[in-house]
Amino acid sequence: MSKKTLVFGASTKPQRYSNMAVRKLANYNHETVAFGLRESVEYGVVIDTVLKPYKNLDTVTLYLNPKRQEQYYDYIVSLNPKRVIFNPGTENPEFYNILKENNIDFEIACTLVLLSTDQY
Repeated sequence: MSKKTLVFGASTKPQRYSNMAVRKLANYNHETVAFGLRESVEYGVVIDTVLKPYKNLDTVTLYLNPKRQEQYYDYIVSLNPKRVIFNPGTENPEFYNILKENNIDFEIACTLVLLSTDQY
């Protein structure tokens, strides 16, 4: 079953984990949208540089360090995803509390591992 996912902090560099996540999500046929600093199309997925009001998101998978996440708290909450995945290096207790207050689930996990082990 496809889980519409926003890769937040997507990179155009193939060696970056966020880029690998875009590729793997596309390969697993999950509807994927992405936000990053540079506009691009990676593996058929458009990386937007403008915040869009994405609808029906299952998951937001984060690839921004906690300090850089702060400016996006309200935006991510406004998308009302079912869950937010905090990939390694993105762990953020302050944001966990905000998500809890808004009844949004979160996981401290690696999107690539979840996909590879059929736990996504």
